[in-house]
Amino acid sequence: MSRSQILRPIKLLKRMQQKMDSSSLKRMKDGESIIDPKSTVGGGVADVYGEDRATEDQLVTPWTVSVASGYTLLRDPHHNKGLAFTERERDSHYLRGLLPTAVSTQELQVKKLMQSIRSYDIPLQKYVAMMDLQERNERLFYKLLIDNVEELLPIVYTPTVGEACQKYGSIFKRPQGLYISLKEKGKILEVLKNWPERSIQVIVATDGERILGLGDLGCQGMGIPVGKLALYTALGGVRPSACLPITIDVGTNNQKLLDDEFYIGLRQKRATGKEYYDLLEEFMSAVKQNYGEKVLVQGTASVVLAGLVASLKLLGGSLADHTFLFFGAGEAGTGIAELIALEISTKTNIPVEEARKKIWLVDSKGLIVSSRKESLQHFKKPWAHEHEPLSTLLDAVKAIKPSVLIGTSGVGQTFTKDVVEAMAAINERPLIMALSNPTSQAECTAEQAYTWTEGRAIYSSGSPFDPCEYNGKSFIPGQANNAYIFPGLGFGLVISGAIRVHDEMLLAASEALASQVMQEHYDKGMIYPPLANIRKISAHIAANVAAKAYELGLATRLPRPTDLVKYAESCMYTPNYRSYR
Repeated sequence: MSRSQILRPIKLLKRMQQKMDSSSLKRMKDGESIIDPKSTVGGGVADVYGEDRATEDQLVTPWTVSVASGYTLLRDPHHNKGLAFTERERDSHYLRGLLPTAVSTQELQVKKLMQSIRSYDIPLQKYVAMMDLQERNERLFYKLLIDNVEELLPIVYTPTVGEACQKYGSIFKRPQGLYISLKEKGKILEVLKNWPERSIQVIVATDGERILGLGDLGCQGMGIPVGKLALYTALGGVRPSACLPITIDVGTNNQKLLDDEFYIGLRQKRATGKEYYDLLEEFMSAVKQNYGEKVLVQGTASVVLAGLVASLKLLGGSLADHTFLFFGAGEAGTGIAELIALEISTKTNIPVEEARKKIWLVDSKGLIVSSRKESLQHFKKPWAHEHEPLSTLLDAVKAIKPSVLIGTSGVGQTFTKDVVEAMAAINERPLIMALSNPTSQAECTAEQAYTWTEGRAIYSSGSPFDPCEYNGKSFIPGQANNAYIFPGLGFGLVISGAIRVHDEMLLAASEALASQVMQEHYDKGMIYPPLANIRKISAHIAANVAAKAYELGLATRLPRPTDLVKYAESCMYTPNYRSYR
């Protein structure tokens, strides 16, 4: 397994197959708060440790779960409700005098917080406010995020999370997740055991070397695993305590960070070679030993494929009828290209090698062609087709005549006016996907794409752009955000108990997402459904992925539920407050 496969990023999904031992439940003690499982709302199954049992084996139902009371309860983000504690709860759990007199509802708390967050002009301030909320009242954080997902997703994830990573040392307050550095070599298993939760299902890890389009941010890349796991819960329904963000700190080659007095990571150049891989091998071994069987997931390629499948209703034909040109031939671009080739192969029964001939890539040296094969990195070689060498993207567009142009270069403004106009000259409806993050690194903006094609482009980006207007017509740019895919994909693996990820599961996730695009969305030029519907979308993706796992014989949760969509919805974590007795 290559380094990039493991660390961009790792998402490790654990099967929860052991029965909960009764000794694992805390004994009731004088002064401890008890969560009443009968207060579960939202259609979920009963609680374990105060959370939906969505992602637990449904074998044991504890009738009482004890947590701390009094001042300690108010400092516990997993169980704190702030002013929402009732009069009875305040009497029962030693909270009198520790809170103002008013009793609030969760809905009123959400309203108040949204007013507060909207009062900030700077996105990073909103990010810090959201992280502060997560650290003091977990359920309220997720309620806020779920109820306002379109507004808050760009704050907790791309593009604001990129700026947060750049300034993580300055805004760092409390650790969220585990930091494993070279100093922990030889004792990583002990470090994993320091994490208070034992029933971990999803780990997202990074070594901080390639953060969005921002490069090496070292230890400060932790913002990405934290943000992704927040989305696993808010969008995909995985319970928060089952999620673990990890940063593997092997140093950084970013001199600016090494010189920054507030940098929170290891102050040395990035470890490479045997030193790096030995640490990584120990990490993987410790994860397996501590948490059991895992599977590896990557969602970015799937969301791009979903956009392509959905766009066929506007473009016409099948994927095999189109020609694809990538600008950017790194492992992200080649990974997306390979999934497209696999989908074409699956639908047409032609070999993958033949399907790859519909896909061309341009890197910093120009079009990837067979005459360059000997000097290419291994992941580029399958894309070296027979053609004369071409040095520029514009030349490649004119020669290859693609119907789809995909940017994965990490370099902003590389889809120039000449390039976009050339696409428009070749195609009635050119599909332009400027996928590089953050917004400043997008190959072109939505407004540029619509203007330079006279409103004919079908456009999507990696980071969000506001709706545009051209010649009196409004366009809503699509966002090929992997947040559409990875929460539902991961949740599908969890609810089916799948212990392996098969390529067909990625295709199933893409097709489920594409199926959620309705005619009303197409009418606005959209090739992705609105993020406001993301929980419903994730349930359908999870169901499709789970169905494929059962079909392939990879599922371990038996028997298979009759209605997988309803089952997925019933299993989703809901952040509504629980009652204390």
